Amino acid sequence: MSALSILGAGGWGTALAVGAARRGQDVILWARRPELVAELTQTRMNTDYLPGVPLPEALRFTSDLAEAVDGADFALVVVPSVGVPELLEGLPRKLGVVLCAKGLAPDGGQLSTLARQMGFTRVAVLSGPNLASEIGRGLPAATVVASSDQALALAVQSALMSPALRVYTSSDEVGVELGGVLKNVMALAAGLVDGLELGDNAKSALITRGLREMRRYLLALGAQEDTVYGLSGLGDLFATATSPLSRNRSAGEAIARGQQPGHGGQVVEGLRTAGLLDAWATAHGHDLPIVRAVARVASGAWTLETGITSLMERDAKAEEQG
Repeated sequence: MSALSILGAGGWGTALAVGAARRGQDVILWARRPELVAELTQTRMNTDYLPGVPLPEALRFTSDLAEAVDGADFALVVVPSVGVPELLEGLPRKLGVVLCAKGLAPDGGQLSTLARQMGFTRVAVLSGPNLASEIGRGLPAATVVASSDQALALAVQSALMSPALRVYTSSDEVGVELGGVLKNVMALAAGLVDGLELGDNAKSALITRGLREMRRYLLALGAQEDTVYGLSGLGDLFATATSPLSRNRSAGEAIARGQQPGHGGQVVEGLRTAGLLDAWATAHGHDLPIVRAVARVASGAWTLETGITSLMERDAKAEEQG
């Protein structure tokens, strides 16, 4: 049996690698920087991205992409969305690719669509309420792998399933992928609420209306409604909008307090995604008010006060009207 290939040694990629290696699986973790590979090999710790989690001795590391996927049936692509196109360029097209980034392609489309346009025929997406530090510590969690290729989805499920991680399969690739994308923006909004100390009522309302906005977007793109309320929709939204471990929520809080979002070189996907989603909504005539407010506050086009006003002074309507 070939090694499980995981491409990307950030927090999430490392957590997935640790979990699979603990289960006794042969795992190879690829990192772009040779110096990071040397550090991981020598210290058996990823102090920058997953501190406090020992790396199993059986876990192997490389910065050679060809070595990382040699003999692999599929690879987990666990790099920030902005780096996915370049990484895919270097992979053999016969390889199955499992996209784990919760972001959009450069044109604002789905990364899975981009992968197919580049010639990959076996494509899956992985998403859910998956805070890397908790999964790295072996705390119980669940995730979803979605693909139109059922054999690929089942293979990923078998590779990652463990007593600490339940892996569900889905045929709703659109819903699973885009749910993970949109919840990042909602988590940023929740962080803004926290940073401004607007209270629990405001945060609860924001999350609830954010879920409604996610539903509107996902259904417009062809997702199944059940997926909106599943692990990659409501589940991921709840985790990232409420947890202090959430990178996007923390970034929103930092912005509200006049601080620089992000730390340690870690990518805050929601900051880039918000602008792309706002542009999509404007171009297609869809009403995504929370997305619009977050995008324009994050870009500096609006003040925080303008963003709040834009949400609180919208026209009165019945709740079911959206």
